[in-house]
Order: sequence, then structure tokens, then C-alpha cells
Amino acid sequence: MIVGVQLPGRSSEEVEASLDELTSLLETAGGEVVDRVIQRRDAPDAATYIGRGKVEQLRDLVAAHGADAVVFDDDLAPAQQRTIEEIVRQKVLDRTIVILDIFAQHATSKEGKAQVELAQLTYLLPRLRGWGEALSRQAGGRAAGGVGIGGRGPGETQLEVDRRRIMRRVAKLKRDLADFARIRATKSAERDRNRTQTVALVGYTNAGKSSLLNRLTGAEVLVEDKLFATLDATVRRLPLEDGRNVVLTDTVGFVRKLPHGLVEAFTSTLEQSAEADLLLHVVDASHPEAESQIVAVLEVLEEIGADRVPQQLVFNKIDRADPDHLDALVRHVKSERHDDPVLVSAWTGEGIDGVLERIGNRLPVERYRVSAHVPYERQDLVALAHRRGQVLDEDHDATGTRLVADLDEDVVLSLREYLDEDPLRPEPEDWETPDLER
Repeated sequence: MIVGVQLPGRSSEEVEASLDELTSLLETAGGEVVDRVIQRRDAPDAATYIGRGKVEQLRDLVAAHGADAVVFDDDLAPAQQRTIEEIVRQKVLDRTIVILDIFAQHATSKEGKAQVELAQLTYLLPRLRGWGEALSRQAGGRAAGGVGIGGRGPGETQLEVDRRRIMRRVAKLKRDLADFARIRATKSAERDRNRTQTVALVGYTNAGKSSLLNRLTGAEVLVEDKLFATLDATVRRLPLEDGRNVVLTDTVGFVRKLPHGLVEAFTSTLEQSAEADLLLHVVDASHPEAESQIVAVLEVLEEIGADRVPQQLVFNKIDRADPDHLDALVRHVKSERHDDPVLVSAWTGEGIDGVLERIGNRLPVERYRVSAHVPYERQDLVALAHRRGQVLDEDHDATGTRLVADLDEDVVLSLREYLDEDPLRPEPEDWETPDLER
């Protein structure tokens, strides 16, 4: 049974859409929704969230359907959770624990597992003192096959576990995550030394970010029609047509009401978005709630400090989108957000060239046009120019290679003793549409 509350300022359509998403979350976690209950209130009840009379009706509905859990679309206080559970006599969960359960199933790397466990323990800590018989024991991982949603925890945990033991575990996980962050910072510093630009894929969960990464880079990242199929950040090299090599990062998807504790636990992963040179904000253009999903992603980006990074909207799944809905969505974005989205289908490949072109145009360029004569004993520098820049003209004579190229400053410095003249900074129009035929 799923339960939503319509408060002043929320339309019935918004509540229904949020419950539809909760249904998808539960299906991803392995559950089945048998019915939904919506309660209209001026404010949540302090003791039972929906009011004692409604909870008693809920108890009768749970018994009639034979449901084994009640899931609220909003976060419940520990006291509210215990009170409702005592009346309903079934497991009472909220949206946060469902999301955490999905994360527990999908995390594969050591860092991802540590992040999920930290979020789970932080959530569990205030609920230790009597979360009912339903969670008197939490089995970890696949051992929780018969426990169901909310039962896949960080390990077998008794309710009477000593609070200090959990706090020690939390401290250990934070130290581990700090170590992972240092390793990532080292890799990031190496990319900075090599002047490698970074593009991060962000967007609502199940928007098709992993499919787009695969289509752009030829990678084979897991793609599933499920929420939160990607938890661990994936990094791939993406060569652009102008000769630059950029790093493309796939990140965890966002969702409405993303638990704050989860954002904190995944800071080390999400911070890659804040440090990127460009964000590709991928949107499922076929989804009826695409506009509200864009708003939800922008809110999370602001929370993690990534709202100042340049963004490029990418409307994905256009092969499944209704043409009228897609046109209206594009018009709305252009008028309200003054953004020009790229239309693409990661599934069919339509529009991929447009995405690559837009990435090349949106990434900042700091290059110089040089003319140089490189002796044959330093052909490694010619290879460097091809690898790290755009060679516009190349010719060979008896003593070496003569080339004209647009290069980064550090590559120009490597070639400085072989330059014919001082390097020129190319004009933007020259850089974006170079004459490759001359």
C-alpha cells in the first residue's frame, strides 16, 4: 500500500505523479503495489502524519488487500513511523528507505557500497529504539531475499545494538570515503596537468544517461529500464572532431525528494559534476513530467554546488516522444530558460553528431595557431600535436616535418624551439570551422 498527502499548494496531479514514481521505485526494488491512498490535509499530523482516523482506515485496507507493507511518499519521523506501525500492524516505510534499498541492490564498487551503507546507518540510527518487530533484524545483501524492501541493510543488525558500535562504523565509513576522495583528487589533478576537459552527464534517473555514454564513446556500461541502474560513476575518453580528447563521466541519477542524507553520502561521486567543465543535462523527452524532472535536477545541482557549471540540455528518447509534446517542451525551455536543447535518441543514434558538435562548441577553448618545422628525431612532438591538438596542414621535407596546428599552450611550449614565428590565438570562427582542405 502506498500513501500520499496532498498539502496546500500541491495539485492532485502532482501527488498522483509522485505516487506513480513511487510505484516505479517499488517495482525496481522488487515490490508490487496493490493500492494507493491519498489524504488531503492542511498540515501533516504530528503523531500519525495522516491523522489517526485515516490510519485506522488504512489498517482495514491493508488487511483487505493482504499487503505486507505500507510505504509513505514522504519522509516520516521515527515517532510517526512507530505509531502508525502499532496501529496498522505491518511494516511501515517511507520513500527514503525504498531509495536506499534500491541503492543497496545496485552498488557494485567498494566506494558505492560504502556510500550506501553510510546513508543506511545514518537513517537507521534514530530509529533503533523500537522500530517494531518488522525491522528487529536486518539481513544484508542477497541474504535478504525473503525480507523484502527495507530489509537489505548493511548487515545483520539487532535493534538493541549498542549505539556506539554504529557510530564507530559510521566513522570508519567516513574515513574510507575520504580515502576514495583523495584517490579521485589525485586522478583529477593528473587530468588538470594534462589539460583534459571534463563533461559530466547529469539528469533524472532513467533519463538514458548510460545509453548516451555508450553511444558517444562505444562503452558497454550497464543499461536497464530501471530507476538508479547506475550508481558508480563511470569515466570514459571521448575524442572530439577538433582533435581534443575530453573525459565523459556518467553519474548517479537524481529523483524528486532525494534524501538529504543520500546526497551527503554521495557527495564524493556527485562532486564530479561540480568540478566538470560542462554538464550534459539529459532529459527523457518522452516522459509526461519532463518539465518537473528538469526542475528537480536543477534543485539537486544547486544543493551540491554545480549550478554554476555551464549546462547543455539534451532531450533524449525522441524516438518514443509524442511530436506535439516534444515541440511544446522545446518551446517552453527556449522561452522560460533561454536554452537551446539538442534532440537525440541514444537508442537509434539520431542526433548524436549534434551532441558532439555542441560539446565541442560549448567547451572553453584556449589554443594557439602555430607554424613549426620539427626535425625527424623529434617526431614524438608531431605525434603529441596530433594527439592533443588539431593539425591543419602537414608536409615532409628532407630534414623534418612542417606543420600548422591549433594547440594548447603547454604543447606550444614543447614545440617552442621549432616554431617559425610567435603563435597566434585563432579567432573563434576559425577555431569552430577550420579549413581542413588547405
